[in-house]
Amino acid sequence: MPLVQTRGAASAQGFGEFAQATAVNYIEDVFSTYLYTGTGASQTITNGIDLSTKGGLVWAKDRTFANGHQLYDTARGVQKRLMTDQTAAQGTETTGITAFNTTGWTMGAQYEINDSASKYVSWTFRKQPKFFDVVTYTGTGSNTTVAHSLGVVPGSIIVKRTDTTAAWAVYHRSLANTQYLVLNTTAAAATGATWWNSTTPTSAVFSVGTDASVNASGGTYVAYIFAHDAGGFGLTGTDNVISCGSYTGNGSTQQDITLGYEPQWVMIKRTDTTNQWVMVDNMRGFFQTADKALCANTVNAEAADVSMSGAMQPIATGFHFYNANSSVNASGGTYIYIACRRGPMKVPTLGTSVFYPLTRAGTSAVANITGVGFPPDSALIKNRGGAAATVDWSFNFFDKLRAPGYRLSTAFTDAEDTSVNFITSFNQDGISLPSVGYTATNGSYNYINYFFRRAPGFFDEVCYTGTGAIRTISHNLTVAPEWIIVKKRSASASWYVYVASLGASKEMILDLTLAEQSDGADLWNSTNPTSSVFTLGADATVNQSAATYVAYLFATCAGVSKCGSYTGTGTTLQINCGFTAGARFVLIKRTDSTGDWYVWDSARGIVAGNDPYLLLNSTAAEVTSTDYVDTYSAGFEISSTAPAAINASAGSFIFLAIA
Repeated sequence: MPLVQTRGAASAQGFGEFAQATAVNYIEDVFSTYLYTGTGASQTITNGIDLSTKGGLVWAKDRTFANGHQLYDTARGVQKRLMTDQTAAQGTETTGITAFNTTGWTMGAQYEINDSASKYVSWTFRKQPKFFDVVTYTGTGSNTTVAHSLGVVPGSIIVKRTDTTAAWAVYHRSLANTQYLVLNTTAAAATGATWWNSTTPTSAVFSVGTDASVNASGGTYVAYIFAHDAGGFGLTGTDNVISCGSYTGNGSTQQDITLGYEPQWVMIKRTDTTNQWVMVDNMRGFFQTADKALCANTVNAEAADVSMSGAMQPIATGFHFYNANSSVNASGGTYIYIACRRGPMKVPTLGTSVFYPLTRAGTSAVANITGVGFPPDSALIKNRGGAAATVDWSFNFFDKLRAPGYRLSTAFTDAEDTSVNFITSFNQDGISLPSVGYTATNGSYNYINYFFRRAPGFFDEVCYTGTGAIRTISHNLTVAPEWIIVKKRSASASWYVYVASLGASKEMILDLTLAEQSDGADLWNSTNPTSSVFTLGADATVNQSAATYVAYLFATCAGVSKCGSYTGTGTTLQINCGFTAGARFVLIKRTDSTGDWYVWDSARGIVAGNDPYLLLNSTAAEVTSTDYVDTYSAGFEISSTAPAAINASAGSFIFLAIA
């Protein structure tokens, strides 16, 4: 994409609505994990990846039933299918992928890729120097080289003969150039000089020997070529988005694999003994509590052939192992991986691309909430009615990173709890709810749902385990957070909030009405966060040894969000957030005295008349009879009728607003 002048706090390009002059690459331009449901009829997947003019690979898998992996690429052409779980030659599927488009691809009714009874995942790799290339070639039967356009030395190469039966040959930089792996089997790394001709690839060619799997005379082949830590992305062109690395398992409950970024897709293979080719991604479920794995070498449905429960989770700088799962972290085991960076890398310029408020009536039946407009990372849900002071009537946080069935209640100090009755999945355009009519999310009540997408300069989320010692936590907000909301997950504790306008010696408590407190030395080590880390003290509420936590990070993003403060006047007060069409979400808290955490949104109504509000720190029903905030194109307006908790003369207040 062309280069634009940066707007706002974060130094990255927006979601693409501005004219540009210099090409800039982002992971969301070249890679997509996209979930879809089969229709049994022609269907177009719009994932924003230009396959028509740029070229690339679509790799799809049925998650519901035991159907093989489906690989189609632009080098071989539409309708030409390969399957990584089989050695079969290329087949022609007239109802497989029928078109490569500038924003995705179109498929027919072929049941292994588009059956009306199945859910699917697709991974799209677009051709791009320093990321991925796909080439075809004809074998010579003698040692030779094959040209590629990756522009850097490949990190991994997957080769498949297409005209007849043959194994899937895998080269990986972490193995010797005399070694190879086979993608369609569980076999350990083997030695064979005739596969890669004992020659390391270069930035222009890779070598093949005389083995028929890679170079039979007259045989036809396709090669998928992956870069490794080659830069080429982001405004400076130095950001890495793909890594081909290795590690040794430690059989421990704690091990970090450092990439320098948070991954969204990882494929792992143990090389010293037999093991599956494990594939995880953050759309299906790549979280601490239960990873949903698929295996490239089997037809099995999701998680049917490898137990990954609680094995690994993405972190801001790579991925983390929580147990000694032999598939990924056996003590002394050697492993290779290919990993792709999480997106988006672009800073949003429209609030609608990262935040969506939705009112809905519960159904007490299976419900697929759609129309969000983006894949949500977090959902904050509140039953708008009022009843007993229990967590089911609180605002409840649910996250893709923690797992959809795990909740935290903002009005309570309770530890994280779980139920299959909460949310069953985070989807491409919303969430799914189960058939049980659960009070907190889908009973016979009215609800407000807030959906958030993690994006640079706007919102990020980090899960971490405490150490009991002063330390820093990495994040991917790319700017210094202005709000950090921390909640202990493994035991009861209040919600502690760092607010930049108050400074690192202060904190607010989300579940209470208290004024600002002065425990910042214990909580934040009296240290303001930076664009890459935030600091924790040794206090058990934010950093107890072995306890688990989640942190939600917000910042001011030009035209999208505003973390601000104001002094009350007791009269009509306009709050300028730099917006153009007013705020769709407003959260206000008084800091110099007691007061509730008030929440308004455009879905329930921010209008010239009465505006319903809810309280984050309370289970109380929605209040609909007051007019405390009004519309204002640059942000929001506080009315003269607002109480002292919102607009006391000379009172101090903080707010979070989203356009």
